[in-house]
This record gives sequence, C-alpha cells and structure tokens, in this order.
Amino acid sequence: MRNLLRYSLILILVFGLILIRGFEAHLFYDPFLDFFKNDYLYLDAPKFDVFKLIGSTSLRYLLNSVLSLGIIYLVFRNKGAVKFSALIFGLAYLILISVFVFLVLHAKKENYYILFNIRRFLIQPILLLLLLPAFYYQKARSVM
Repeated sequence: MRNLLRYSLILILVFGLILIRGFEAHLFYDPFLDFFKNDYLYLDAPKFDVFKLIGSTSLRYLLNSVLSLGIIYLVFRNKGAVKFSALIFGLAYLILISVFVFLVLHAKKENYYILFNIRRFLIQPILLLLLLPAFYYQKARSVM
C-alpha cells in the first residue's frame, strides 16, 4: 500500500511537469515559443519585455525544479540526493539565466541556436532526466 501511494505521487508530479509543458503558452510569457517553432535562423528576434521574460522563465524553472526535486525524493527516498540536486538546480539556474539574459539582450542571428538550447535547459526538466539515471547508477553501484 505504501508503494502504491509513492508511485501515485510520482505520477502526479510527472503529470504536473506535463501540464506545465502542455499549457506553457497560456501560463507563461514567452515570445520565443512561436519564434523557435519557425525557421528562426533567418528571422529577426521578436519584440519582448525583458523583465517579464526573465520572470516568467524563472518561474517556470522554479516550478519544474520543485516538481523534479519531489520526484527525486520519492524515487530514491534519500535527502542527500535531494540536497545535492537542489544545489545542482541552483547552480545551473545561476549560470543558465546569466547566459540567457546576455543572449537575449544581445540577440544576434549567429547566437540564436545557443539561445534556443540555453532556453530549453531553463524551461524543460532536462536536469531531472540527467540526475535520475545518475542517482540510479550510484545506488546500483553501492549495492554491489
């Protein structure tokens, strides 16, 4: 019964990540959504409000991070893994948002691809996809 509750909570958190992605256009200010869906390498950057974009991107990163940390805790039931993950999420945010702001403020066509990828790390739970197998591998190695 305990495992059923744990797996149900994991599914709810994963569903939360899916909802954030599914309703991104309605929940968050991001003029780059449509821009990057088109042939962006040949277009000029869209007009945007810098503070609104940074705030919205930060909020989305925070929501994804909280849900991701919940998933990591429920999967491994290890507070050390959660603390380490929170540190990684925090450091990644500081680095990625700094680069993102610089690239947004100095948007040039030759930087669009790197802007696209930095933005992707900020708005999608990619770190979760990297940390889950890493912690699983660590746990499997410690059992042997």
